[in-house]
Amino acid sequence: MVRRLHRATTTAGGGGPARVELKRRLFEVSLSILMEAIAETKAVRPESDADDDTDMSPEAQEFKQVIDEVFPYVSSVWWDYLPVQRWFDVFGVRNKILAERRRMGDGVYSEKKSLIAVLLTLQKLEPEVYTDTMITAFGSVRDSFVPSIGNERLELVARLVRIASRELGHPGSNPVPSVFPLKNEWERGCSPNLFGAGTETTSTTVEWAMSLLLNNPGTLEKARAEIDAAVGRSRLINAGDLPRLGYLRCIIAETLRLYPAAPLLLPHESSADCKVGGYDVPRSTALWEEPGRFVPERFKGGKAEGLFVAPFGMGRRKCPGEALALQTVGVALGSLIQCFHWSRVDGVDVDMSEGSGLSMPKAVPLEALCRTREAMYDVLQKL
Repeated sequence: MVRRLHRATTTAGGGGPARVELKRRLFEVSLSILMEAIAETKAVRPESDADDDTDMSPEAQEFKQVIDEVFPYVSSVWWDYLPVQRWFDVFGVRNKILAERRRMGDGVYSEKKSLIAVLLTLQKLEPEVYTDTMITAFGSVRDSFVPSIGNERLELVARLVRIASRELGHPGSNPVPSVFPLKNEWERGCSPNLFGAGTETTSTTVEWAMSLLLNNPGTLEKARAEIDAAVGRSRLINAGDLPRLGYLRCIIAETLRLYPAAPLLLPHESSADCKVGGYDVPRSTALWEEPGRFVPERFKGGKAEGLFVAPFGMGRRKCPGEALALQTVGVALGSLIQCFHWSRVDGVDVDMSEGSGLSMPKAVPLEALCRTREAMYDVLQKL
């Protein structure tokens, strides 16, 4: 991502900053990290596109289209709480998703036909990869890829398997290597959830954080100074540096407090007038000072200890990807701060309005002006 951003800034007309949309680039980073963690591979651009400055790989574009079409409806699926609604499709969610499927040009919708047709077509093209064994395995995962919706672009998963097979050198009758998590029923059902939940939420969090920093340039400069002092300017930030970047972690915590990736928890506020430590606390009072302001310092030095913040949930239902998500957000956000100068388009404050959807995306995708820092130019040129 930083290599392509650097290339975009160096090719900008007149030597000025480049205007970039961050969400798509961040989405590709998130997807690549998950692909590497799950299948020990990542999205690879064709050699013919090596010098192309497109902001997403083909795999990322395909998966982003699926997410954009399905996620707006996921938050409307009330049948998870009242299963009887599944039978009647009370809010028309299923019909809306099927309409999106037809709009994509696949003709008359047929879940089983669509899956088999796709895989058999691919088998003709690459019989050594798409074997009968693999097609049978994907037949069992059909329903779990998008629960209660059907086979939503299963060809994407097939593409991921093809990439993993080639990268890991497993051609032949059994193209699915053991590291790719399709070994049993539980793992086949879990993989789609990992991809779906880990890409959009992580990229959205970094986008919100950059939006907040652009509206608070003093905080951005303070974070950059911390990175320069702890990491230096001779290399890029990595995951091992995060424990020494306390202010960056405060920025991430404050971003998750204001804009949690999956705002499913109830807000915590006083339910009635009461007295706490001799102070009168009115009803509906949040337990934060100036709760609507972006103040990363509130998490510094344990100041927020005792205040309830659980963006990843808690207990047995806690998000199992918390550690990976925080590490990914930290490295991605830190890299953007370390390598580039950022400014707002036309000097206008970034629109912070919230869109609809399960992951609370921005209503207006973030666009910003990006320029490579002179101190990091040599490092980025070597990438």
